[in-house]
Parts: sequence; structure tokens; C-alpha cells
Amino acid sequence: MAGIWLDVLDEIARTCREHGRGDLLQAVRQKRAQLLDPTLRVLVIGEPNQGKSQLVNAIVNAPVCPVGDGRTTVLPTVVQHAEVAAAAVIQVPPPTPGRSPGTALPGTVERTPVPVEQIPVPVEQIPAGVAGSYGRRPGGGPAYVEIGLPRALLGAGLVLVDTPGADEIGTPAGVASVAALNRADAVLLVSDSTRELSVAELNVLLHVTRAHPNVLVVQTKIDLVPDWRAVAERNQRHLAEAGVPAALIPVSAALRLRAAAADDRDLNAESGFPALVARLHRDLAGKGDVLARATVGLAARTVVEQLAAPLRAELESQQAEEQSGPMSRLHAAQREVEELRRCSVRWQNTLNDEMADLLSDIEYDLRERTRQILREVDDAFDTADPLVAWDTFQEWLSRNLTEAAEANHEWLAQRCDFVARRVAGHFARYGYDVLPPWSMTVPEDLAGRTPEIEQPNVDRFTVSQKVITGMKGSYGGLLMFGLAMTLAGMPMINPVSIGAGALFGGKSIRDESKQLLRRRQATAKTAIQRHVDDYFVRVVKDCRDTARQVQRMLRDHFAALTEELQEAIVQSLRTAKQAADTDAAARDQRQREIKLKMTRLAALYDQAQQLTAARPAAAPLEPRA
Repeated sequence: MAGIWLDVLDEIARTCREHGRGDLLQAVRQKRAQLLDPTLRVLVIGEPNQGKSQLVNAIVNAPVCPVGDGRTTVLPTVVQHAEVAAAAVIQVPPPTPGRSPGTALPGTVERTPVPVEQIPVPVEQIPAGVAGSYGRRPGGGPAYVEIGLPRALLGAGLVLVDTPGADEIGTPAGVASVAALNRADAVLLVSDSTRELSVAELNVLLHVTRAHPNVLVVQTKIDLVPDWRAVAERNQRHLAEAGVPAALIPVSAALRLRAAAADDRDLNAESGFPALVARLHRDLAGKGDVLARATVGLAARTVVEQLAAPLRAELESQQAEEQSGPMSRLHAAQREVEELRRCSVRWQNTLNDEMADLLSDIEYDLRERTRQILREVDDAFDTADPLVAWDTFQEWLSRNLTEAAEANHEWLAQRCDFVARRVAGHFARYGYDVLPPWSMTVPEDLAGRTPEIEQPNVDRFTVSQKVITGMKGSYGGLLMFGLAMTLAGMPMINPVSIGAGALFGGKSIRDESKQLLRRRQATAKTAIQRHVDDYFVRVVKDCRDTARQVQRMLRDHFAALTEELQEAIVQSLRTAKQAADTDAAARDQRQREIKLKMTRLAALYDQAQQLTAARPAAAPLEPRA
């Protein structure tokens, strides 16, 4: 069965050689060697703290990758079969001209063994060595960790590659470098069940599926989230809406490891790993046929697109020149220069205007959020006593300020992405992928940036103050009613005057207590107002700095793109001038050659796509309920 796709792949290599594309030829040769290798190399990628390393540990039932607080994978870790457990750090020399990254001459790689002392399965010490005892040599090339284990699954030909968690996983360049280093046959993107797939992860999947026909999304930690099925359904909808042809498999590494320790088959089935392992077995068994066909189909599409693009552009140029003449093409190139100049002015104006509006809107949004908080504070301290409710209020205020800042930063990230797309829209006519490779996220330490508000000094109504206030009030009542009673012939000190004094004294105490409460409330409101204003100024300063950095990044990116386009258009001008002296017969001959090459490329593409025409679609797998 390998003869069919191998013939197509060899034909692709010959086509690359005929077109003088040595880079594509080398890539096709590497792909040929990879497909003839009986092992299935599975690349495990994902953002930090999603359970990648624990997933690898659960698959091989051994703690080969470091997990837990303060312990993480710092180098790509290749887990493969070995008769005796062993580990080593592999240092690859820096790439030299003419040799692609990740390849090295035999004998030039440097192997540093990781000490393993316990037998028969001495793997407990490996994570510590991988997490920090060894690392990349300064000035050297790529480094990775190679671990061998005596496992039947690995012995069947499975090779797992655990990658370090990347905060910038949304950048396609970062994923491409890792995939090129490990030459993956399959890719597992790991995302836990505590949240849905992020935009950055969907972007990674879109990028990976263009280069890998076998991509899986593994939803981990289903044992920690009761409604993981709802999360899985939403993730499947996201994949369908994004057009990502990837199956989703929910698993729990904790249940898998616990089931392995207790030899519990039911618990192992509940973990979801039988579905994942079955899928890996199926991919391993089908590498020489189904997977190879799909891989050749993708390789053919990539090669044909890259070979056909310059031919198509040249053919269109030849046809336009034939119809309108060299001078018309020269005038068109001059118009392109003028249009690019106008485009440069437009995108700069758009960037400046949008960023100015963004700064204003972000500040207004945060002001409205803090005003709402202050209105709730006023309502609360119209009745509450700061002496009694301050601790509860302090926690509420800190939480609400943090939520306001997070919502403001999230809106800032969305608006920055909108601005980038608005500016990139001015370059749509050039057919470039002009969006910069950047990913802006909400800072994780916003809660730590909120300073605690100290309780203001407020007046307390002490017992001695109450006694003095009561005596002052009772004296007036006693004197008033005592004098009135003397007119009736009664003594000044009598039961009526004493009762009136007590009544006036109590009223004085209550009035003074209310006045002190109002002063305490006013003092607390003033202190909170100052605290919220200070917090507002600090958050607005952070947002402004972030927006300015994004503006500078967009400005530099699109300025470089404008220069690149300008160089291409200037080169087109030179070509137009030279084409004025080109003989019509030579032009016709070139057109025939281009059309012949395009026809051959189309035939090669159809031949490659026929390999995958009958390939069955992979259905998503789920763990048993």
C-alpha cells in the first residue's frame, strides 16, 4: 500500500527539483523519511497549566514529565521505548548554512545522561533532572530531553513529545518551530475543562491543521469539573464554527493514574484514556496508509500552492502585458506606487484616530465602573456604621475594583485587536496576511495590584463622652423644669425636674450619637473616594501604557510592511521597463511553458488528493459516563 503514496511523494520531490526549489525538496525528503519511519511521533502542545505533562505521564503510566507547583517541563521531552529506563539531555549544534534547523551531522550532538539510580523502573528521579538540573547550553542550538521506558505502548512504535507550556501559544511562528523540531506525525492540543477553547488555541489549531492531517484536542481534568460535558459540547461547536477538522477527547489523567495503581478497569474506562489510546493505536496502525495518504495530500497542496503562486503571477503578468502592452503595465505600476502612498497615509490616520478613540473610551469605561462602585458605597454607608461593617466592606471593595480592572483590560484587548484589523483592512487589496503575530491577554496579577484601603480614623462615642453629654443635657432639663416648679411653690429638685433632666440627658446622648455616626460615614466615604480615585489613576496609566505599546508595535509592523510592498512595486517598475524590450515571440513561448507547468502541477495535485478521497472521517471519542 505504501507504493501508491510513495510514488506520489517522489513525484512531488521531482517537481520541486524541476522548479529549482531546494528548500521544498529538502522538506519533502524529510517528510518521506518520516513517513517511512514506523514510529508515530505525537507532539503534545498547549498553554501552561493545562495538564500536558500529566497527560504524557498517564499515557505511559510513569512520572516521566515534571508536574506540580514549581515543577514544569522546560525543554521538549521525547518519551520513547527502551529496554531499560534511561534519560539524557540532547544538545544539537547551532544550524549551519545549507542545513535546516533541528538536523545535525552524526556524532555532532552532545548527550548528557540524567542520573538514574533506582531499579527496576528508575523514573522517579527523571522529572527533577528535566525541571532544572539540566538545560540549554548558552550559545548552542536546540536542546531536548530524551527518555526511554520499557512500555508496550511505546514498544509498538509510539513516541510522545511533551513541549514546554507557552504563553505565546497563539503565535503561529512559535508552534511551527516546535513542530519542525519534533517532526510530528500527530498533534495533541491539550486544554483543561475549567474553560472553553480560547481564541489563541483556535488560532493554533487552524495553523497546525494546515500542516498536520492528524490533530486531536484533548480536554483534560474532567474529574475536577462537574459540567465538563457542557464544556466539551461548546468546544466542539467552536471547532466546527472555526472550521477545524479535529476530534475532541475528554480525559482525566488523575483517574487514569489511580486506575493503573489499583488495576481498576472501570475507573480506567471512566478516565477516557481507552478512547485516546485506541485512537493512538489506530493512527499508529494507519501511519503507513491512511495517515501517509493524508500527509502526502497536505504536502502536495503546500508544494503546489508555493510553486503555482509565482507561476500564476507571472502568467497573469504575461497576459496583461500581451493585452495592454509594456507601457500600460508601466503606467499601472506607477499607479500602484501612488496608491501605496495614499494607503500609507490612510492607515496611519486610521491608527492614530482609532488609538485616540480607544484611550478615551477605555478611560470613560473605567470611570463609569468606578462611579458605579462609589454609588453603591454611598448607598451602603448611608445606613451602615464604618466601625461595624468595615472589614466586610473592605473585601467587597477590593473584589469589585479588581473585577472592574479586569473587564476594562479585557475590553482593551478586544479594541486593540479591532484596531489592528481596521488598519490591516487598508492592505486587503495586496492579498497579504498583514495581521501582526501578537496576542494580548488580561494580566493575571491585577488582584495583586490593588492596594488595600486602610480604615480611616473615625470618632468613637466612648462611655465617658456619653456620661458628659448626658450630664449636659440633663442639667438643662433639670434647671428648666426646676425653676418652673419653684413658681408653684415646689423645691427646684423634685421628681418632675429629675425626670425631665433624665429625659433631656437621654435625648442629648441620642442626638450626639447620630451626629458622630454621620461624621464617621462622611469620613469613610471621603477616604473611599480618594482610594478609588488613586486606583483609577493607576489603572488608567497601565491601560494607556499598554495602548501606546500596541500602537508602536502596529506602527512598526505596518511601516515595515509598507516598505516591503514599496520594494516589490519598485521592482515591478524595473521589470516593466525591461519588459518593454522583450520580444513577443519569447513572451508567447514563456506563456506556453508556464501553462504546461501549471497543468502538470494541477495533475499532481489531483493525483495526491485522490489518495485521501476515500479516507473515512474520524469521529470524536468520549469517555464512558
